[in-house]
Amino acid sequence: MAWFVLIGAGLFEMFGVMMINQWHVSKKIIHLLSMLGSFLLSFILLAIALETLPMGTAYAIWTGIGAAGGAIVGMLFYQESTDWKRICFIALIISAVAGLKLID
Repeated sequence: MAWFVLIGAGLFEMFGVMMINQWHVSKKIIHLLSMLGSFLLSFILLAIALETLPMGTAYAIWTGIGAAGGAIVGMLFYQESTDWKRICFIALIISAVAGLKLID
């Protein structure tokens, strides 16, 4: 169960990063509130996951989901580079996160 909570925390982290970009573009209050709310939920879910999971592993996976997810969202929705090197490095992040799950 803690792993699902941790994945949820990472997804809220990704959404918060998307809302940072939206806030930069439009300065609408809804984007600011969405950003703050998603980061708050992300931290709460991370704290819940940390009750069961080791801190180092959980934090690394949480940041990995946020980093790789943010880069993927940027490529899909914000026309950021889809260069093969960029995709390879994102795959390395995902591989490292999966590896951490496998050893715990």
